[in-house]
Amino acid sequence: MSTPPIQWYPGHIAKAEKNLRDQLKLVDVVLEVRDARIPMSTEHPLLKQWINGKGRVLVLNRLDMVSSIARQQWTEWFKAQGDEPYFTDAQHGKGIEAVTQAAQAAGIQMNQRRRDRGMLPRPVRAVVIGFPNVGKSALINRLLKRRVVESARRAGVTRQLRWVRISDQIELLDAPGVLPSKLNNQDAALKLAICDDIGEAAYDNQRVSATLIDLLKDLQATATLRSRYDLDANSITGETFLHTLAEQRFQGDVERTARQLLTEFRKGTLGAIALERPPSVPHSESH
Repeated sequence: MSTPPIQWYPGHIAKAEKNLRDQLKLVDVVLEVRDARIPMSTEHPLLKQWINGKGRVLVLNRLDMVSSIARQQWTEWFKAQGDEPYFTDAQHGKGIEAVTQAAQAAGIQMNQRRRDRGMLPRPVRAVVIGFPNVGKSALINRLLKRRVVESARRAGVTRQLRWVRISDQIELLDAPGVLPSKLNNQDAALKLAICDDIGEAAYDNQRVSATLIDLLKDLQATATLRSRYDLDANSITGETFLHTLAEQRFQGDVERTARQLLTEFRKGTLGAIALERPPSVPHSESH
């Protein structure tokens, strides 16, 4: 299929990047939210550079959309990289307490440095950041609902940014930081589109849907397609699967078929399927 590459609109990139950098200047700890189905594709290549020595807590949201085997594999892989992932289901409030505690722990070093310079400790300031639609707002709402204390204006903070105290030790910026992306990596861009983590981007539903089928084949996770649509994907391309399914179920309407497939994957109707494995883990049907 020769369709143009997936791309965010340039104006959004510039604006999102400026807003994000302004927010990062004000915080001690960054809660980086990624999609548990695609932890690599929802990592921003410049984020570590932008964070530059601040505390960071890695949150893998949508734990309900991946299997326990996938969670275990990713946990082991991240720990081997010196990272501790925190799995959450922000929509239903799972895993939130552990994230709060991790943010507090990440801020302890900041207050130790303040004490070393003869300054008084203060609450840790945190911000939630990530790609569009990975669940940042749901996580913020969950964090704030624990115990919302009257928010205070801070000198030097632009008017629209509010700090809300979520515990004695933490203040959270109530606006999410959106990670901008030029989406140079089209494999990652397609996965972002499949998982609807891409925000206001231009993409072709049929191409994205066919890519989903091909990915499920690579992951040996096509049993779910067979049981759902009574159609075997293994011997045909994703594109052929899409057109065949359109003929069988949707009066030949390929666009409608593509949208239906994507919706069912995004809602979890096709099951809990991680679309990425840690780099060294082989693919198997045990998704």
